[in-house]
Amino acid sequence: MEKVSFSAQKRARLGKGGARTLRRGGFIPAVVYKGGDSLPVQIPGKELSRFIRKSGGEQVIITLDIAGDVRQAIIKDYQVEPVDGSLVHVDFQEISATELLRVPVHVVIRGEAIGVKRDKGILQHGLREVEVECLPDNIPGHIDVDVSSLLIGQNVHVRDLKLGEGIRMLSNPDEVLAAVVGVKEEVVAEVVAEVAEPEVVKKGKKEEEAK
Repeated sequence: MEKVSFSAQKRARLGKGGARTLRRGGFIPAVVYKGGDSLPVQIPGKELSRFIRKSGGEQVIITLDIAGDVRQAIIKDYQVEPVDGSLVHVDFQEISATELLRVPVHVVIRGEAIGVKRDKGILQHGLREVEVECLPDNIPGHIDVDVSSLLIGQNVHVRDLKLGEGIRMLSNPDEVLAAVVGVKEEVVAEVVAEVAEPEVVKKGKKEEEAK
């Protein structure tokens, strides 16, 4: 699993006013959670924003050096400004190498299904992420789902995923990750005809009245 390091400082000023001041100064306000405890910190905004954009939501173990106090963490959540997409706040979850974690992992669809490419079906996406339990070093950055062999009417469920050793799936095994459905052209044609028919009848009545 990929790892990255950031230098951080304990945050003295709290609240919305303090957060705005930090962001104007080039820092991002953040909180490190561990059990029921929390530690407000600030991290240089440019490198943290770049990392979050690059990681694309993948799980990465992060080393936080908080003025010499080194901790391991993962990103639990983050907020962005809805207008310009700039990073506003980050929540970290501190982790231990020997403690099992429950974490969400993104599902990435790979390949082009036969039922789409050859048979003109439509690929429908289900769950975008699943929850797993494992030790920090076993956390997958993401989970690939290959749909290239799917025909119309076939799908991939959570139970079909192949996980690495030491990783336990917590999501419902019956949940659908991807499915290929067909488009019945004859049904579409009938619907179009039914919609068009009243207009034709209406036009005919007008012509008869004109005569």
